[in-house]
Amino acid sequence: MKPVILILHGPNLNMLGVREPEIYGALTLDQINLHLSRLADSRQAEVSCYQSNHEGELIEILQNSPHKHQAVVFNPGGYTHTSVALRDAIALLEIPVIEVHISNIYRREPFRHTSLLSGVCSGTISGFGVLSYELGVIAALHLIQGKK
Repeated sequence: MKPVILILHGPNLNMLGVREPEIYGALTLDQINLHLSRLADSRQAEVSCYQSNHEGELIEILQNSPHKHQAVVFNPGGYTHTSVALRDAIALLEIPVIEVHISNIYRREPFRHTSLLSGVCSGTISGFGVLSYELGVIAALHLIQGKK
C-alpha cells in the first residue's frame, strides 16, 4: 500500500499566484498541489491536499490525519507565529509533521522569525519557494520509510 502524505495549507495560501508573487511566486495553489501529486506518484506515494483559512478546521484536519495519512507537510502561513492551539494539535500526533514555508521567514519582518510550531515538528524547511514543499514531501517519505 502506498504511503499517503497530507499536504496542509494554512491561511491565505489559496491566494498563491495573486498574493505578492515577488515573495510567493507565480504558481497557484492548484498548480502546486498537482506538482506535489506528481512528485509523490514518482516515489510510489500519494498526497491529499487541503487548504483552510480557519484555525479550528486546520486543527480538526490535523487531529484526524493519523487515520488516513502517514505524515503531514504543513505550511501554517501566518498561524506559524501565533497559534498555540495548532502547536498543541501537532504535539498530539504520532506521525511526522514537516513545517514548510515558501519564503524564508528569517529574512522577513522580525515577528515572523519565531515559529510556535517548529519545536513540535519533525523538521522545518523555508525559503526555497515551491521546492520547500518538494523537500517536505521527500523528508516525510524518508521519515515514513525509517519507521518501517
